[in-house]
Amino acid sequence: MGQRYWVRAVKCQLLVASLFILLLGLSVGLLTIITYYGKHFTVMNQVSLETNVYGKTFHNIAFYLGICLGIILITAALLSVVATVRELECAMAMGFFCFAVVFCASVKATYWTITNGTVVEDAMMDVYDFVYEDVRSNSSNTRRLELYAIHKTFLCCGKKLPFGEASTVEKEMCQSEMMGTTTKDCIQDIEFFLKRHMIFISILMTITVFFMVYGMILSLFLWYSIHFKNSLDLKGKYILAKQKETGF
Repeated sequence: MGQRYWVRAVKCQLLVASLFILLLGLSVGLLTIITYYGKHFTVMNQVSLETNVYGKTFHNIAFYLGICLGIILITAALLSVVATVRELECAMAMGFFCFAVVFCASVKATYWTITNGTVVEDAMMDVYDFVYEDVRSNSSNTRRLELYAIHKTFLCCGKKLPFGEASTVEKEMCQSEMMGTTTKDCIQDIEFFLKRHMIFISILMTITVFFMVYGMILSLFLWYSIHFKNSLDLKGKYILAKQKETGF
């Protein structure tokens, strides 16, 4: 009786955990879409530079990895629900495998954001620096439009020079910006925005790691119970005993 109670308790926990994992997968997918199509990231991605490392590398890689991670999370949640309700050994094993894959990916992503988060910041600030300096030394209309789009998106204008003097960019372009944005340094604004975004990603990945460990423990316990048929309901599996014929 006690073992049956524990099995049912683990089933309920895994069903509840699967619901949260499903919501987590949707959150990861939504965050990925916001990152890819968000105006702050898109405006940097659209800068026409051959050396635009952010646009050619980080922007696309983050999108594909995020979408794959979200799909695996949703798949793991659905497999766990089906395996728990139907008591399917194969589905439970597949759910455990999905949890393990997401766990490894989440740990790697969390570690990378902590140790190499500044790489994305540097890549994005390099894009702004190149456009800014190109506008200072060149009157290209394309570069001016790209710089204006960055200023309008981040609500900033120009950057602080070493001796505090205003360059021709601030004198010519910042006067036409919206009120209240001319005093903001774009380099500081971009850095602050990316740090806040990376902190949010780190928190989401940490929550994912916790649920993956929890899901792996529960699914492994249930797989063991299903495999050895320990105190399971075994719904839909009935064995009809043969009745002995009795003669008169």
